[in-house]
Amino acid sequence: MSAIEEPFAQGDSALHRRDPGLKILSAVAFSLPAAMVQGLPASGACLALGALLALLARLPLLPLLRRLCVVGLFVGFLWLFLPFSLPGEAVFSLGPLTATREGLRLCLLLTGKSFGIVLALTALLATMPITALGQALQRLGLPEKFCLLLLFTWRYIAVIRQEYLRQHRCVRARGFKPRTSLHTYRTYAWLVGMLLVRSWDRAERVHQAMRCRGFSGRFHSIVRFSRSSADWWLLISSLCAGAGLLALDIASRRGGI
Repeated sequence: MSAIEEPFAQGDSALHRRDPGLKILSAVAFSLPAAMVQGLPASGACLALGALLALLARLPLLPLLRRLCVVGLFVGFLWLFLPFSLPGEAVFSLGPLTATREGLRLCLLLTGKSFGIVLALTALLATMPITALGQALQRLGLPEKFCLLLLFTWRYIAVIRQEYLRQHRCVRARGFKPRTSLHTYRTYAWLVGMLLVRSWDRAERVHQAMRCRGFSGRFHSIVRFSRSSADWWLLISSLCAGAGLLALDIASRRGGI
């Protein structure tokens, strides 16, 4: 059975070796202030810091570009609508539509923040296995049910996808071709319904198997993490970076940048 791929978890960079719990705190310390900045200089700094973290993590380029393309698709929609929907000073016109300076500024702001935060979170969170993430969340005091839900979702979402693909192959082998018709809608409704039934049946069997093995509601890992001074320096640097973004944002707005 193939699990969900973790293309960034394998590596030996300085960020890969850091303690997972402190990496989670570092991600929060950087991403929350970055999401609150309202000025273009701070947004540009957020993007630069995110790119720096990605370089330090030595992330594989192709998977990273694929992930950024998803973000770029969302940002692209903003560039299609925001410049022409916000009132303000006109910059250029496309037929009946007029782009405003305020709309373009907002698009630049959101673009810098979005890519910067995604790069930072990928460098800090995606560089550890999901099992380490669940274990670190438990150590940070998050509810055990939440951590179990996260781990089970990661573990079995690939199983559910395989079941869906198997059923889809079955209906295609019987000559089904999707069209815009009532038969197609009924077929997909049947497919989704059977997927829910089989997933429920699989969940019951997994639960029984885990109880037979003595599962008491908590995962125990043999992996132990030891925190070093470098881990704490990462957290301190992230706190300073977040505070610096807020200070730059306040200074730029007071200075009219």
